[in-house]
Amino acid sequence: MAVPKRRTSKARKRKRRSHMSRTAPTVAPCSQCGTSRPTHVVCPNCGFYMGRTLVETDID
Repeated sequence: MAVPKRRTSKARKRKRRSHMSRTAPTVAPCSQCGTSRPTHVVCPNCGFYMGRTLVETDID
């Protein structure tokens, strides 16, 4: 079984893991009502997505 000859340094380990950081989800305004919503998701306020209404909502 192979065993590492040298210990992996902190710098080398951190360089390798540099791309693993978490990013905040992308939020965009709805083109119909302007409410902030995640991208590629039906608007929870008006039900609008990709140029048409997919979910009927009761807006008061």
